Amino acid sequence: MVAQKRKPEYDYVPGELLATVPCLYSTEDQDDPLAVIKLFTPDSNWTWYITEYDPDQRLAFGLAIGFEAELGYFSISELEESRGPKGLPIERDLHFIPKPISQCQPKD
Repeated sequence: MVAQKRKPEYDYVPGELLATVPCLYSTEDQDDPLAVIKLFTPDSNWTWYITEYDPDQRLAFGLAIGFEAELGYFSISELEESRGPKGLPIERDLHFIPKPISQCQPKD
């Protein structure tokens, strides 16, 4: 059987971006670390901005915006299995340009 190639929007931390995402805990002393990857649910208002990542654990750290905006850890494996209210999978924003996490905060 031929392995199917994953669509780019469903490859959350692709090889070409992996080298640009800092390892876990490497930006903890920075006041405003860079959000390198943006993930979102196309059928709701949830968004995740990745600032750090461990490929072995498939664990990311960054800003999660849903019911509230908070910094924390999230599992890429769990996000791959998650679906929005209409059954759509989470996608990576293919046009996202990395920016400081402070610029990713929702506007009140």
